This record gives sequence, structure tokens and C-alpha cells, in this order.
Amino acid sequence: MERNVLKALQLCPLFVGFTAKDIEQMMGSISYQLIRIDKKEVYLSAGTPCNFADIVVTGEVIARMEGPSGKYMQITSRAVGSLVNSAFIFGKNKNIPVNMIASKPTTILRMTPASMQMLINIDERFRFNFIQFLSGFCDGLGRKVRMLTLHTIREKVAIFLLEQSRIHKSDDFMLQKSRQEIAESFAIQKFSLQRCLKEFAADGMIQLNGKQIIILDRDKLMALAKMTEK
Repeated sequence: MERNVLKALQLCPLFVGFTAKDIEQMMGSISYQLIRIDKKEVYLSAGTPCNFADIVVTGEVIARMEGPSGKYMQITSRAVGSLVNSAFIFGKNKNIPVNMIASKPTTILRMTPASMQMLINIDERFRFNFIQFLSGFCDGLGRKVRMLTLHTIREKVAIFLLEQSRIHKSDDFMLQKSRQEIAESFAIQKFSLQRCLKEFAADGMIQLNGKQIIILDRDKLMALAKMTEK
């Protein structure tokens, strides 16, 4: 097995608790393909059936929902080690609800439902990890729907900043996405995001230095986001 493939699988939630040797043995028992996708290529279109379980080996894939007018919203992104579409492969309705687009040159490890089912059947750890993945997928979907429908722009941005602080384990962090990409993930305009960040800075909640964000008043942000520390 190629080193980058093994490294990606070690990051995949399906293989939590597996050694490199375990992974190689399991993957050696099934058939899979490596699919290479060009930057900005739509490799799965909304409305088409999900016939495979994909894992990102290199690059990144974004899920984007588009309307008839051409307006679109970025739902999520999937980096190395992430599962793509696996929540749909065993459903009665397998149609993908979003366009899947490579944001950079990307390689996907692709398994058929039969191969995926074989791995689920032969190892209890893999089966449990898949169940946990599905639970996390549902939880994430619920949080995304709440974010898009029940929060104001200021609340959305406050929640985003606090989540970034948690991910980076610091109140001083660099944004990994452009402001346009961040705005798309909230289904808001870029200028609305910019204005909100400037208002937060003027209110003393954050300090802005290009892509660098420093949270100065966590309590105010949390009150705005209606969150409590966990």
C-alpha cells in the first residue's frame, strides 16, 4: 500500500484503534480504486446516486448546494482522511443532495458498497467506528441546519470564532479559509461577514490582523453565541 494512502487511512474515523498493520491487512482483503480529481472538478453532482464510499487521500473536497439562480452555499469541506458520502451508500434513497467539488488536486480512495459491507462484517471495531461516524454525521447536520436557520449573522460569526478557537486550542489563531469561503459556509454575503468582524473588533471582542484573529473578550462572544463552556 502506498505510504500516503496508509497515512490517510490512519486519519480516517473508520480506522480509529487500528494499527498500520491492521489497516493493510483489512484493505488487502477487499478491492478499491484510487481516483484522481482535478482542481475545481465536480466529481459528484447533486441528484446522482451514491454508489461508492470515498476517503480523501490527498487534497480536499467541498460540498456545495446550488440553487436555480446560481446562488450557492458551501455546506462542508473534507480534508485528508475524511469520509465522503458514506452516510448515503446503504440508504433507500442514495441520491447526493449536494455537488462535490475538488478545491485542489485531490486523490480519493473509492470502495464499493460490497467492499464496505465486507469490512463492516469482518471487524467489530470497524463496524462500531462506522456507527459512530453516522451518529456524528447526524449531529453535525443538525448543528448546520440550526446555524443556517435559527441564528443571526452576528451569532453565526461568534459561534464560528469560538469553534475555531476550540479547534486551534488557542484564542490566537489563523483563519484557514478565505473570507469568501467562510461567508459561503454561513450562506451570507462576504461584505456582511467583513462588517461583522469589524464590529466585533470595534467592540473589543477580537483583534484583526489579516487572517489572524485574537479573541480578547471570550465572555462577550459566548454571550452573543448563547453558548457555555464545556
